[in-house]
Amino acid sequence: MRYCAVAVVLYIASFLSITFLTGLCSSEQTLQLNDDVLGLIVFKSGFRDPYKSLDSWNEDDNSPCAWKFIKCNPGNSRVTQVSLDGLALSGKIGRGLEKLQSLKILSLSNNNLTGTINPELSLIPNLEMLNLSKNSLSGNIPSSVSNISSLQFLDLSHNSLSGPLLDNMFQNCFSLRYLSLAGNILEGPIPTSLPRCSTLNHLNLSNNHLSGNPDFSGGIWSLTRLRTLDLSKNVLSGSIPVGISVLHNLKELFLHGNQFSGSLPADIGLCPHLSKIDFSNNLITATLPESLQRLNALKLLSLSNNFLTGEFPQWIGQLSSLEYLDFSNNGLIGSLPTSMGDLKSLKLLSLSNNKLNGSIPDGLFDMELDELDLSRNELTGFIPHASSKLFESLQILDLSANNLKGDIPAEMGLFSKLRYLNMSWNHLESRMPPELGYFQNLTVLDLRNSGLIGSIPGDICDSGSLAILQLDVNSLTGPIPQEIGNCSSLYLLGLSHNDLSGQIPKSMSLLSKLKILKLEFNQLSGEIPQEVGMLENLLIANVSYNRLVGRLPSGGIFQTLDASAIEGNLGICSPLLKGPCTLNVPKPLVLDPYAYGNQMGNHNRQNEHSKNHTNFRHHRFLSVSAIVAISAAAVIAVGVMVISLLNASARRRIAFIDNALESMCSSSTRSSNMAAGKLILFDSKSSPDWLSATLDSILNKASEIGEGVFGTVYKASLGGQGTIVAIKKLVTSNTLQYQEEFDREVRILAKARHPNLIPLRGYYWTPQLQLLVSDYAVEGSLQARLHEPSPSSPLLSWPNRFKIVLGTAKGLAHLHHSFRPPIIHYNIKPSNILLDENLNPKISDFGLARLLTKLDRHVVSNRFQSAPGYVAPELACQSLRVNEKCDVYGFGVLILELVTGRRPVEYGEDNVVILSDHVKVLLEQGNMLDCVDLSMGHYPEDEVLPVLKLALVCTSQIPSSRPSMAEVVQILQVIKTPVQHRMEAF
Repeated sequence: MRYCAVAVVLYIASFLSITFLTGLCSSEQTLQLNDDVLGLIVFKSGFRDPYKSLDSWNEDDNSPCAWKFIKCNPGNSRVTQVSLDGLALSGKIGRGLEKLQSLKILSLSNNNLTGTINPELSLIPNLEMLNLSKNSLSGNIPSSVSNISSLQFLDLSHNSLSGPLLDNMFQNCFSLRYLSLAGNILEGPIPTSLPRCSTLNHLNLSNNHLSGNPDFSGGIWSLTRLRTLDLSKNVLSGSIPVGISVLHNLKELFLHGNQFSGSLPADIGLCPHLSKIDFSNNLITATLPESLQRLNALKLLSLSNNFLTGEFPQWIGQLSSLEYLDFSNNGLIGSLPTSMGDLKSLKLLSLSNNKLNGSIPDGLFDMELDELDLSRNELTGFIPHASSKLFESLQILDLSANNLKGDIPAEMGLFSKLRYLNMSWNHLESRMPPELGYFQNLTVLDLRNSGLIGSIPGDICDSGSLAILQLDVNSLTGPIPQEIGNCSSLYLLGLSHNDLSGQIPKSMSLLSKLKILKLEFNQLSGEIPQEVGMLENLLIANVSYNRLVGRLPSGGIFQTLDASAIEGNLGICSPLLKGPCTLNVPKPLVLDPYAYGNQMGNHNRQNEHSKNHTNFRHHRFLSVSAIVAISAAAVIAVGVMVISLLNASARRRIAFIDNALESMCSSSTRSSNMAAGKLILFDSKSSPDWLSATLDSILNKASEIGEGVFGTVYKASLGGQGTIVAIKKLVTSNTLQYQEEFDREVRILAKARHPNLIPLRGYYWTPQLQLLVSDYAVEGSLQARLHEPSPSSPLLSWPNRFKIVLGTAKGLAHLHHSFRPPIIHYNIKPSNILLDENLNPKISDFGLARLLTKLDRHVVSNRFQSAPGYVAPELACQSLRVNEKCDVYGFGVLILELVTGRRPVEYGEDNVVILSDHVKVLLEQGNMLDCVDLSMGHYPEDEVLPVLKLALVCTSQIPSSRPSMAEVVQILQVIKTPVQHRMEAF
């Protein structure tokens, strides 16, 4: 019994001890789980989460294992993985993660994280993967992070990390298999400790500023497990020694975009698994190593833009797996081997700008190439006939600048995917086959200086996709086909230096996208159709050295062409030319007075006039025509003589002849509408004269709504029509002094029609008073809405502010890029950005500098005083060179003002704050979002941050560093694209 009692006591004691120990273990595990919850909540607090992706992270939960983007170890429920890729998170990587002692994977890529990399990440003892790529992290890379002994994967690419890499950075990287620091601003040499990463499979240090001569022999070549080596786009130099053959596992080798010199390593062909080699854009010389022909798995070989010499490799056909071959821009000589036809997998072949000779192997045109570029060589012979395989695949064909001859193969029209065709600068001496019109996708057709004869096929633009057509410097004859109007996508048309004859077809006015028109040195005759002047996008035109006569088109670019673009014709009427002006007046200038009577009143009277009477009447009217033509010529001659005597002012001379020609030809009644004291309305058939009687009632202090450098703005009602307009009274001290000049410049401004521009409706002119009439904006100016809002006006939200930024950019881009010379606003600021009822921006007061005889110091001084902070710095210290970049600067300040809600210059008691400088400082500190105007409520940081950065680029002190407004519009449209679409684009 005693032994039984002792046994029971021992059993109970052991049971109690086990229960106690189990309780302790459970308590410890609970504490650990609470550490994970606490660490993740603290970590989350440093982020802004615009899409509420982390809403499931609740601090009241006992375990984080059910949270989104979290994975746990099923054995102990500790967090092992945190993956927050592509959630548009912003903010900084703060503390908290060091609590996650079992964490193995941390991935925060493709977000908007800023600030520096937290060195405390190295306190996570078991971390195996760290991915912080595609963010906006800055500062140096902490050596403690790269020395985490358990780390196998480290990706810090595509950030703004800077500074040199510490030499001991890779002291403890024994486990590292993947390392990418690409796309940063790192500088200095590659650390000598890198060979300690002996298990490295993937090394990418591309797109940085690394320099010096890398240690290949004792360093990089010792990483024998490497499969990918990418040191491209740095400033590395020196030679690449032999020894690469030890990298038996190497598959991809990218050293392009550096300053490597010397020859390629002779043993490169002993890396049997190499599939991609790119040494392009270096200083490599000598010949290609023979060992390259052993790389049977090679798919990409690029050695372009080097100084290679010697014979083109005849063994190239042995690289049967090649898909991409680029030897362009070297000094290779010799002929192309017929074995190139054996490269059945080849998709791109570029051998341009070498010294290759001989003929093109037939086999090249029997492949499934996407791109073939043999341009700028010394190739001879005929263009081979293509196979059906090439018809279905080829997209780019460039055979330009060779010595090819013979016909253009007719079957080229069967290339269904061809987008670019260039056979210029050859000796084809053939006709253009009509089959060229069969192209379905052709965008560029360049046949300049290729010896073409015959006429231009009428169906050359049947596809409707052609954007560039260049047929200059040939022997083409006949007229420009009327079907040229079918080239609806054309923006460059080059037909110069041919023997084309006949008139310029009116159908050319249908080329609404045309920007460049080259017709010089032909035999074109007659007048340039007035309809061609309606091409609003035309920026460059040249019709010199033809047989053209008459007046230039009154619209578009033709009134601003210089003499070199119109000289050498029979009789173009322009004050820029010294020769006679020949008006192409129709011969039957005086019509038969009975003709309309016979048709309208005496329709039944026939055969009442004898044949003699008819002949007499015919001769009589020919005489009158001759007299009128002689009189017109005499008047023109007198006009030219008078103009020669009045050559003191080029502008006055232009206006004088314009008006003289208009009155001679009876082609315009504009002069009658320009009587002093008359209101000229461009959109109205009549010009009401109500304004002169009511000037005192309009131009008074009560009607004044604004004042600027160029004058004062008043609100007025348009006579009895009840239309509210804005009247700007210009400062007349420096304004154009002749009404004809004033009228011409104002009418140019009136053509600037765009949804984001306030249209100019008309003007009023006397020598003492000049007024401009434009639309009135109901919602007032951005200045008032942003800085002086009424209590009833809602605050401007971010979507509305972005709409204003983008709309203003589009309006300025239209002024800069749709006119030649461009229309410069010169005075971009919020008071000149008006808002309609939907808060769409409308730019006002654009181009008023055109109405000044000169931009004098007084105007510039007033500009600085009236708009401090908006004026480009070059205007203060240089010679008043006003161009588009001045507007870009003002636009950048406008962005800063919209995003921050602050004025460009703010005066305190002890200091002056320049807004652009203030934002730059915050950017350097990584606190850029601290300047955002909180009154606009919620805003997406992935839009606000890049918009602010764009503003700083626009306000660069160096004008050439500022983007064009067209580029600004493109950048803003990319910023506005949804996040997922931007990810797909990358």
